[in-house]
Amino acid sequence: QVQLVESGGGLVQPGGSLRLSCAASGIIFSLYDMGWYRQAPGKQREWVGSIGSNYLTATADSIKGRFTISRDNGKNTVTLSMNNLKPEDTAVYYCKAGRRHENDYWGQGTQVTVSS
Repeated sequence: QVQLVESGGGLVQPGGSLRLSCAASGIIFSLYDMGWYRQAPGKQREWVGSIGSNYLTATADSIKGRFTISRDNGKNTVTLSMNNLKPEDTAVYYCKAGRRHENDYWGQGTQVTVSS
C-alpha cells in the first residue's frame, strides 16, 4: 500500500519560513519523480515544483528563488523549504509521486497559512 504523508505545515508570519516534508512508503522511492503542488481556497491545484529521480529540480516562477526542493532517498522523503513566505502562499500543499506509465500517488496535504 502506497502512502505519502506530508508534515510541517502551520501558521507563519509574512517573511517567515517553513519546511514541509513528505514521507513515502510502499514504493521504491528512488525510482519516482516527486512533486509539490498547492491549492488555495477557491482556486485550482497548481504545480509548485518537482525533483526527478535524477535529482534534477524545477520550480514554478511564482516561487522561484524562495522555495527549494530536495530529496533523501535513504529516508524516502522529499522536502520543500520555503523562505520569505507571502500571504498568497497560503494553501494546502500536496506531494505527488509519479513514474512514467504508472498512476500518480498523492498525499493528503498539509495546510500552510501565511498571516500576521
